[in-house]
Amino acid sequence: MLQGLNHLTLAVSDLASSLAFYQQLPGMRLHASWDSGAYLSCGALWLCLSLDEQRRKTPPQESDYTHYAFSVAEEEFAGVVALLAQAGAEVWKDNRSEGASYYFLDPDG
Repeated sequence: MLQGLNHLTLAVSDLASSLAFYQQLPGMRLHASWDSGAYLSCGALWLCLSLDEQRRKTPPQESDYTHYAFSVAEEEFAGVVALLAQAGAEVWKDNRSEGASYYFLDPDG
């Protein structure tokens, strides 16, 4: 029986810029980094950034609906959105779901 989700691995085209982006997000904690990757955590979930020379930035109009959702306390939502804007997060889609959501792209789209 599956017990949970251990980690997500994201292929990135530029490890330094992706690591800098994710480290700016509140709640992200860096555990290890090496020449071709890094491990961060957000709560109980681990995120691995893995350098992939074949990875290219996906323009928003070419991306599908695959995405990852982070939990944010309601009273902190506006502040987190502001931090994402400061970190250079690109707005991806308008929120059409119930509740507060902010869809953004990381450096690789």
